[in-house]
Amino acid sequence: MIKKQGTILIVDDNRNILTTVRMLLDSIFANIITIANPNSIPAKLREEHPDVVLLDMNFSSGINSGNEGMYWLREIKSLSPKTEVVLFTAYADIQLAVTGIKEGAADFIVKPFDNEKMISTLLEARDRNKAADKAIGKHSGKDSNSTMYWGDSEVMNNLRNIVEKVAATDANILITGENGTGKEVLANEIHRLSARSEKKMLPVDMGAITETLFESELFGHVKGAFTDAKVDKPGKFELADGSTIFLDEIGNLSYSLQAKLLTALQRRSIVRVGGSTQIPINVRLVCATNRNLQQMVNDGEFREDLLYRINTIHLELPALRHRKADIVPLANRFLRQYGDMYNKTNLRFSDEAERKLISLPWYGNIRELQHAIEKAVILSDGGMINAEDIDGGNQTRREKPLEEVQTLDEMESRMIEKTIKECEGNLSVVAARLGISRQTLYNKIKRYGI
Repeated sequence: MIKKQGTILIVDDNRNILTTVRMLLDSIFANIITIANPNSIPAKLREEHPDVVLLDMNFSSGINSGNEGMYWLREIKSLSPKTEVVLFTAYADIQLAVTGIKEGAADFIVKPFDNEKMISTLLEARDRNKAADKAIGKHSGKDSNSTMYWGDSEVMNNLRNIVEKVAATDANILITGENGTGKEVLANEIHRLSARSEKKMLPVDMGAITETLFESELFGHVKGAFTDAKVDKPGKFELADGSTIFLDEIGNLSYSLQAKLLTALQRRSIVRVGGSTQIPINVRLVCATNRNLQQMVNDGEFREDLLYRINTIHLELPALRHRKADIVPLANRFLRQYGDMYNKTNLRFSDEAERKLISLPWYGNIRELQHAIEKAVILSDGGMINAEDIDGGNQTRREKPLEEVQTLDEMESRMIEKTIKECEGNLSVVAARLGISRQTLYNKIKRYGI
């Protein structure tokens, strides 16, 4: 029995052929991607790293010169030299296919195709690619470590162009966007593309650091600085020296602590708590928040000078509902990920499931989609994920009437969620209204998954 392995990208404007070839190759390749528009090829090469591309020679209606196929062959070999390309051509274009082989194609398959011939040709191309992987290491270099999914939407393509320009610099970057849009993933991608990528990026959750420990955590302390300071301890800025420090939830930092952070950034040095020595810091700063910092400046809750300092480049991650074309590809990535994790590697979405995925609002964005797919994989019995298996979007969630709430935890969770909505997400105001500290509020939000 042939072992399923490898990734193939099939490019053909005839959707019936795409369906037929997918079914034929289902027992051969572990991952099969089909697209009808060749303009998506560059994105799929970056995201899926296919071992083989089965490429049709003609796409535009009424044009059968094969020039489009030749153009995309050259593009594929330019963008991904190790990817094997098998041309898919009509009998009359065999001579053109031979020319394609001279330009780098591995082989060609003639339409109408013979099933056994197609399987053997594509297997040979896949095996040739795998052999080359072992010899030279396909995943050496920076691209192998990327977890960022860019997709094909215009807004994400524009964002990617900016990222690729600024990542190589040391400019401070502020990433904004709703919860679950992937701000830390983007920060990692920026670091991966930077000159500092040899060292790991150091993430710091600003909302999880109490005010009393802020200076010790970020700037470090010397032995005897306070009761529990048994030894000298470097802070996050020292640990990130020569690398990138990622300050997540920067909008949750209190006004007084903002001043201390600003001083360190301006001086490019820190002083450990209890110490007197100025320690130079060489870090690239990336911050993230789901809040409107400019509005917080207007409301007197965020320092304008700190905003200017951290906001040399502003990157806004769009909500998932504003990039609907990326929902199904993302869902398929998660389906493969959790299929492998839970030993259910042959799962697929039904057409109705894909339509439902696109129709849901996904207010929790990529994080909510990921959790929904993991749940669907865990609960799946067959090889198909159907529409009724997809639970997400929060569009049907109904709040319980107060009389139906059973526990104190439920009552507390309801009260916090209601107050957050009323205060439009301003956690400082929420904490003040509820009579608790901001740190306590943050811990309860995490506890209840609000």
